[in-house]
Amino acid sequence: MSASLDSTTVDARADGAVGTAAQELGELCVLLKLGEIVLKGSNRHLFERRLQNNIRAAAKGLPEFRLSQRKGIIMLRMPGASDLEVAQLAERMRNVMGIVWVHLVRRVAKDVDTVTQVAVQAMADRSGSFAVRARRRDKRFPMISSELAGHVGAAIKRAYPHLTVNLSQPDHTVQIEVDKDEVFVFTDGIPGQGGLPVGMSGRGLVLLSGGIDSPVAAYRMMRRGLRLDFLHFSGMPFTGPESIYKAYSLVRQLDRFQNGSRLYVVPFGKAQQQLRNSGAERLQIVAQRRLMLKTAEALADRLNASALVTGDALGQVSSQTLANITALDDAVDLPILRPLIGMDKTEIMDQARAIGTLTISELPDEDCCTMLTPRQVETAAKIADLRQIEKRLDVEELAEHLASNVQLHRPSFLGEEENTAA
Repeated sequence: MSASLDSTTVDARADGAVGTAAQELGELCVLLKLGEIVLKGSNRHLFERRLQNNIRAAAKGLPEFRLSQRKGIIMLRMPGASDLEVAQLAERMRNVMGIVWVHLVRRVAKDVDTVTQVAVQAMADRSGSFAVRARRRDKRFPMISSELAGHVGAAIKRAYPHLTVNLSQPDHTVQIEVDKDEVFVFTDGIPGQGGLPVGMSGRGLVLLSGGIDSPVAAYRMMRRGLRLDFLHFSGMPFTGPESIYKAYSLVRQLDRFQNGSRLYVVPFGKAQQQLRNSGAERLQIVAQRRLMLKTAEALADRLNASALVTGDALGQVSSQTLANITALDDAVDLPILRPLIGMDKTEIMDQARAIGTLTISELPDEDCCTMLTPRQVETAAKIADLRQIEKRLDVEELAEHLASNVQLHRPSFLGEEENTAA
């Protein structure tokens, strides 16, 4: 657990027991702040219900908790749990799409003296500057927000004279939120993922390579509410299983953002060889990409996925030209979503690093595409030429055959995976 979340509350003993002092300071809870969900209109309850289901799925294996929602916030309570268990719940929540901030908070009675005591304790062992921010959602509370902040701030200054007050850029901020039935007191928090709850925008299928781009594309679409399955094209039987291991690790890392991910693996080496033997030459790369998309479309139909997702970025490599991208769109009827289309490599790598996929993507693996790639790649593929190649190979039937012989894996960030033939 990140120490920056709240150093006053994550002080559980090694055995997870709650100390007497912690009990006196009020119940430790997890407070979740929502983002764009609160801007939704009459269908906001659908987004909220989906988010609540995702929260419960992300907390699988942890002690039972109670969930209550008010406008803009969700509170999770674990009565009787240790501070360590509550902190583990907060850690899980940072990966749930739709949540903007995660806070470990003390839930205390609506009493000024109690609130002050808890706030003072929150600043123990701190150094530098501080500020107190108060928000009074319940206007019946005897102090207005500015009065409460001033009162608590003065008490903190008296208790810790070495601390300085800085209202513009403090090192530490004590937050006090007065709600209908209780007051929440907390210091720091961690940013959530934001976006929309996964599953709210439907289902998609990601063409997942072992590279840097496609995992980032997947993350960005999950953040927009798309639940994703993953399709990986392995070079087998001409290569070893290294690329499959990478794909598995990438999906497992991405699974923390949606839970229940499925990875489908297609042995693609022989199909690539057929394309090369058909005389594709400079069109080899575009032709095999079209075959991959056709295979993905056939699989997507079985999975009820409404879109395909790729990691294409315009102009990043010689084959990713506007003409070639247009030729790829012609291969299938499903929409192809390209969330990285306008990003450069540095931006993509930064996001890959942030979501924890970069180090996995940079691992070496044997790629069949490299073995069968021509010396020169066509940058302005003509759709008519590609269709001629596909006609000679009966590509539609080949794509159906590939889609019907996929291997299914279930990489889980929380454990418990299962491999089956699809």
